[in-house]
Amino acid sequence: MARAASPAPASPAAARESEPWGRVDDDGTVSVRESGGWRVVGQYPDGSAEEALAYYERKYADLASEVTLLEVRHRRGGASASDLRATARTIEAKLEGAAAVGDLASLAARLAALTETLAAASETEAAAAREAVEDAVKARTELVEKAEALAARDPRSVQWKQATADLNALFEQWQAQQQHGPRLPKSTAQQLWKRFRDARAIVDKHRRAFYAELDEAHKTVRDRKTRLVERAEALAPRGEDGIPAYRDLLDEWKAAGRAGKKVDDALWARFKAAGDALYGARIEREAADAEASREKIDAKRVLLEEAKAVPDERDIAKARALLTSIQRQWDDIGRIFPRDAERALDDELRKIEQSLRTREETDWKRNNPETKARANDMTRQLTDAIEKLEEEVAAAEKSGDAKAVAKAKEALEARRAWLNALGG
Repeated sequence: MARAASPAPASPAAARESEPWGRVDDDGTVSVRESGGWRVVGQYPDGSAEEALAYYERKYADLASEVTLLEVRHRRGGASASDLRATARTIEAKLEGAAAVGDLASLAARLAALTETLAAASETEAAAAREAVEDAVKARTELVEKAEALAARDPRSVQWKQATADLNALFEQWQAQQQHGPRLPKSTAQQLWKRFRDARAIVDKHRRAFYAELDEAHKTVRDRKTRLVERAEALAPRGEDGIPAYRDLLDEWKAAGRAGKKVDDALWARFKAAGDALYGARIEREAADAEASREKIDAKRVLLEEAKAVPDERDIAKARALLTSIQRQWDDIGRIFPRDAERALDDELRKIEQSLRTREETDWKRNNPETKARANDMTRQLTDAIEKLEEEVAAAEKSGDAKAVAKAKEALEARRAWLNALGG
């Protein structure tokens, strides 16, 4: 096989740069040009020199693509520097004595420069990773401390529904940090998890003890309320007469405590139904009484119309006789239901009675002999005073003393007004 290229004699570096990167000997041996001379990379005996070079140049192109791809991944970001460094080491191993034809030294130089850059980035990433781990430890420790705070609370003061929700939320945060956060050192992770697990166990123990005690308390209240329900239901034959006893049972019910919502609701439904039956009997009786009272109400309204003549009767004795007759008939009619209607009718009659009583009191005071005697004595005194003041007015006018005249007239008018008030 003919040689595709023959080695040139020794020459300056500029001349070497113009030389081809590969050559093929007559026996198909392929070599690559490097800084130290030619290095055999393989043989291609079954093809032409051009095919042989093309084969090993494709191998070089593959290596160059890997280096270029690594450079692009670094520029785009997203991949960690440590992962890229691992890939760089793999490519570096491929370049060492690579069976390829091309500027292998240039590829090695690019790879070395990239490796140096990745080394610096790796240190930055490592520092960030350490900081992330420290933050994760701090966050995980906060979760542990919150769980331990829940475990340290007095079980009697804990709202267990809320406490359970809080603890579940802490556990969900723990799982999220475990799944999405950085990996913690094994010993630290185990220590924190043990503390968190122990706190959960304590909370769970306290919760079980609380609900066991609550169940026992609910059982006691349930039994007590069940007996109250049975006693309330036993009042049914007594009808309306059983209401006072039912009210006593209701007071006991309020003081009995809670037996759990479902049990309480079921027992209360029975207890209320027993009370509704008793009050229903009262409602039925009141409805019957109200129906029976319709004629009585009409009769009392007729009497009220008759009673309107009492205030118009000038003779007090006749007015009293008329009202007394109406009151007797009123009492004969009897009680009325509902009570509100009865009170309204009684109030109307009471107003008429009060008006007559006021007239009687006024008349008695006016005709009382003692009152009359006192009035007559006062009349005489006022008459004498008026006569004396009239003389004083005349004397003052005669003397021309205007001030004395005005004073005497003022006193005179006052006495005359008193006399008129007494009917004199």
